[in-house]
Amino acid sequence: MLEIKKITVRYGENPPVLEDFSLLVRRGEIVAIVGESGSGKTTVIRAVLGNLPGDGRVTKGDILFEGRSLLSLNREEWRRLRGTQISMIFQDSGAMMNPTRSVGAQFVEYIRAHSGLTKNEAREKSLEMLSSVRLPDPERVMKSYPFELSGGMRQRVGIAMALAFRPKLLLADEPTSALDVTTQAQIVRQMTLQKKESDAAMILITHNLALAAYMSDHIIVLKDGKVVDSGSRDHILRRPESGYTKNLLAAVPAVKGARYV
Repeated sequence: MLEIKKITVRYGENPPVLEDFSLLVRRGEIVAIVGESGSGKTTVIRAVLGNLPGDGRVTKGDILFEGRSLLSLNREEWRRLRGTQISMIFQDSGAMMNPTRSVGAQFVEYIRAHSGLTKNEAREKSLEMLSSVRLPDPERVMKSYPFELSGGMRQRVGIAMALAFRPKLLLADEPTSALDVTTQAQIVRQMTLQKKESDAAMILITHNLALAAYMSDHIIVLKDGKVVDSGSRDHILRRPESGYTKNLLAAVPAVKGARYV
């Protein structure tokens, strides 16, 4: 479905922030990209989404989605693709929403921007999607402003919006890092369930190797913009090749002597 072929990303004339990066994602598969802050994780999905900030650009390689180069798309082609075939779940969905408008107004506008639905039809679809992510009282959520919802509820709204058009590819950028542990577990279960129901592929960006081990089929470890380990989940957990990956594994907390990776 998605193939990244040896891309290099630069900002201006600075050294590459991502170098010779390759990735293959198949339908229904979750690939986790793990690394510390500044390793280039978010740059990967910004490149896939055609949304590199400032003067960021792909200077080498290609990104293919269902066999077509994403680097050749114009603005209108990107508008049709984003939110429908490729969707994004942000670290804090509430921060990406307008605080002066209700959740419902923004959800309805989002749906209508990507479809020919009427306002009433879009509202019904919004309520259906909020119910699908187990949000209690979707009518109340629609009337609420983002700041009136808890972090976990905002993330569920973000997941509902990302899945509204049953996208083929989900990009999740640290989707649980701003949440408490209990809410993290709920959101992870919700994301996994929704992904299975829609048979979407997912790229999960995280600094949490335990989360990657729990959710993903394949793990890529990045350091300073370069891949230092790549393989199936079991391969990375049992036979890591780089000292950096071994250190990440050793840093996962143990509970009563048991390490859950």
